[in-house]
Amino acid sequence: MAETPLRIGIIGVGNISAQYFASLPSLPNLRLVAVADLDMARAGEVAAEQGVVARTVDELLASDDVDAVLNLTIPAVHVEVGTRVLEAGKHVYAEKPLALRPEDAAPMLELAQERGLRVGSAPDTVLGTGIQTARRLVDDGAIGQVLTADAHWSAPGHERWHPNPAFYYQPGGGPLLDMGPYYLTALVTMLGPVVRVSGVSIRSPRERSVATGPKAGEAIEVAVDTGVSGILEHAGGAVSRVSFSFDTWATRAPLFELHGTTGSIAVPDPNNFADPVEVWTVGQPEWRTVAPNAGYEGAGRGYGLADMAHAIATGRPHRASGELAQHVLEIMDAIPRSSRDHAVITLTTTVERPAAVPEGAKPDTW
Repeated sequence: MAETPLRIGIIGVGNISAQYFASLPSLPNLRLVAVADLDMARAGEVAAEQGVVARTVDELLASDDVDAVLNLTIPAVHVEVGTRVLEAGKHVYAEKPLALRPEDAAPMLELAQERGLRVGSAPDTVLGTGIQTARRLVDDGAIGQVLTADAHWSAPGHERWHPNPAFYYQPGGGPLLDMGPYYLTALVTMLGPVVRVSGVSIRSPRERSVATGPKAGEAIEVAVDTGVSGILEHAGGAVSRVSFSFDTWATRAPLFELHGTTGSIAVPDPNNFADPVEVWTVGQPEWRTVAPNAGYEGAGRGYGLADMAHAIATGRPHRASGELAQHVLEIMDAIPRSSRDHAVITLTTTVERPAAVPEGAKPDTW
């Protein structure tokens, strides 16, 4: 029997919302009802495009025809908006990061538990065939015991392409909180939770300005570290080496590899859903592409919300959970803290690895 669709309201219809709108028509257990934004003119335009109604944030939160809210606001207000959603008796699924600091996220998760509501969080790219196929190789012992992982992402800075990039250089932004969630969520998904973190971080003195759009030439204030590196000790014994930078003019990155006792896996870019996975083993000492054998086929942004809706309907834990996002947030908080305090940081949170997504999983088969 088909599930009753979860009725969705969206708060925040900025740049990232287009990717969610592209996926929603393929997710039959979600039904978009309304959108809201501080810019009501923008909300009205998007509502007309999507065939739904535009409401103020207060109106959307008070709406009886909205079961869950997709929170696409800027990171600095994720907790504020998410808490209001829960207080209104609705589930919430947010863009990453879940909060600016782990301690800010904890009361929101506690409130959700008290009220029997769900908190979900991006990234859901880890639910696609790319990361899930790599995870299956790990789980099947294709490279023996995983010993180390290397995950490195770098770019010259988002001001090169984004028309309004200033928020990337304020608290809640930077290469760590912007790109780190993709890699760190994938690492926890494949290798399990992290117990200890050490790191170093730097802030480039380079002056930055907007390169494109109506704000081109406008100076950008930099209030975050622009280069971050960390070493993560997983509870299962593996060690991950990670780095994220807005200071690299040219690179062949991203690099994402797992190395085990009998081979290595080239993990696809976790910012995407379905790139190829490669494996090299001592028995077959050459790189070879692995056919997708796990994960949501044809996935896009919004599949984590659909997975949460299915979990609500069936009474199981959802995969892109607030608890997973909180653990990743604590990892990200610990790296610059370790750099500042010259100390190894022992984490206070942990999380179970989310259930694997089986081969051939599609929303229309639920």
